[in-house]
Amino acid sequence: MIRHVGLLLLIVGLSYPANAAERSIAERLSREAWIKDSRLIASAIGVTRRETPIPCLIDRAELVDEPDRRNVWLVSGLDGTDASVDETLKLLRWFHSSDDAGELRKSMALSAVVIANPDGWVSQQGSKNLSGGELTRGYPPPADGYLSPTVPEAQYLWRWLGTQAPDAVIDVRQKVDGPTADDDFARQLAKHSAAGVFRFRVQSLAVAAAGKLTSANAKSLLESAASEQSEARRERLRRRNRSPIEVAEQLAKRYGHSLKSVQYIPAVAVIGRIRLSELTNDPSHRQDAERIVEPYVSGKQKAISDKPSGSDFAGHLVFGELAQRTKDEPTNTKLIALAKAAADFGFDADGKPRESMPSHVEMSDAVFMSCPILAQVGRLTGDVKYHDMAVRHLAFMRKLCARPDGLYRNSPLNDAAWGRGNGFPALGLALTLTDLPAEHPGRAEVLRVFQEHLAALRTHQDPTGMWHQVIDLEGSYRELTATCMITFAMLRGMKQGWLDRATYAPCVLKSWPAILARIGADGSLIDVCEGTGKQTSLRAYLDRKAILGPDDRGGAMALLVATEMADFIFAK
Repeated sequence: MIRHVGLLLLIVGLSYPANAAERSIAERLSREAWIKDSRLIASAIGVTRRETPIPCLIDRAELVDEPDRRNVWLVSGLDGTDASVDETLKLLRWFHSSDDAGELRKSMALSAVVIANPDGWVSQQGSKNLSGGELTRGYPPPADGYLSPTVPEAQYLWRWLGTQAPDAVIDVRQKVDGPTADDDFARQLAKHSAAGVFRFRVQSLAVAAAGKLTSANAKSLLESAASEQSEARRERLRRRNRSPIEVAEQLAKRYGHSLKSVQYIPAVAVIGRIRLSELTNDPSHRQDAERIVEPYVSGKQKAISDKPSGSDFAGHLVFGELAQRTKDEPTNTKLIALAKAAADFGFDADGKPRESMPSHVEMSDAVFMSCPILAQVGRLTGDVKYHDMAVRHLAFMRKLCARPDGLYRNSPLNDAAWGRGNGFPALGLALTLTDLPAEHPGRAEVLRVFQEHLAALRTHQDPTGMWHQVIDLEGSYRELTATCMITFAMLRGMKQGWLDRATYAPCVLKSWPAILARIGADGSLIDVCEGTGKQTSLRAYLDRKAILGPDDRGGAMALLVATEMADFIFAK
């Protein structure tokens, strides 16, 4: 079941939130009936250690990212007080529903992290949460993604604001006597680029226990906060305005320059560069790819071990990609033989198909690790047994990992729908269908499975355009690689006619700008999940590090989807 923050549940009439904190938050926000008629969308920026969503209200106008519109975020409840939450809701209500704010709504978007310390607010612990943390101080928070055992709320808030890159942030809290500490939230936020996307204006609004808000002072406060476009916002707009080719070329400067071992991460980046050569008519990327694989083609270096992993199988896709583009017959033969060496692990010594490809370790990523290389080799050799094995392997993995709702669990050890654990099947079947003949008897079933999965994924897309680290848990972080892989699958599906454009084009129109916003010109990235094996609990998936900066896995998938986006546009 999708876990929504309480406001959304109450507005649309779904079931009640899962825990006492969510119920309390829902009960407070339900009194704000005006929200359902406003531009605001209820969501969550993260979860506490008790898995309580940290509720936010996103102004739809912000998601359009119009250059002339000022984007402002309110942050309240860090101090755990009713006063800060109530004043923020009053300010939101005035802005989004008052006639006095009509002109301001045309030029500004106002969003809010409504209760930044939900467990502390519910338990009346003030600025302390229920994990031993203090949330008005200690900034910048620990930089290890969202892994803090004491202050994950601070980590989610800090990176969320940096990623959204508004023009201004207003920290709303109850007035206290004495000076603020040097490590205060607002003071430090003004000094740092929270997600590597430059800085923005930060103001503090101290309110009395019973604050008095008027149209005049509300208008003055907001106009003052957003008096000019921030550095962070300018950077976000620059990122979002790049063409697919432009961002692919930037990524190609950092990623796809070596293949020390034939595994999927470096291989996917090299494939991205091969595709970039075709899209730009620049032979240098393909020539470099040929140089990179030469030790394997010449036999100087062994491409695959006697006990390969799934990553090894998927890495061999790079040989098939080059084989499809190589006219020199001796080289082409060697490239096909290298790809075939991986696919042949699907068969025993007598040539009979195994129950599945080996090394699947019961994880849903095996749909990508094995099905595409089998389908690719079937296409290159014309031998239908490889296509048969791709269909067979998919059926085997689905018995282990497919959920009744159309999503995939990462492994049978836990039902959590890990983000990349769903991105892999989406990408894997998009590639498999590309090489699976129309006349193959198993194609209809593969296509049905692909369409069913994408239909399920579509319903879980975040308002910002991203997909989550745990697909159906909106408080989990928005994860880049899953979003890249799912977007690739939608693009390929629309281009090939497997998916309805009217249904899926709006998803891509949301996800592509969100992807761009998380990719720096130097190839640095925002929120790539670290390598993840089988986990035994939802908490373990929530606690996977969200990488900020360069990352080979994230760069490879970003380069792949950028070239697919460029190809999709050119093919129109």
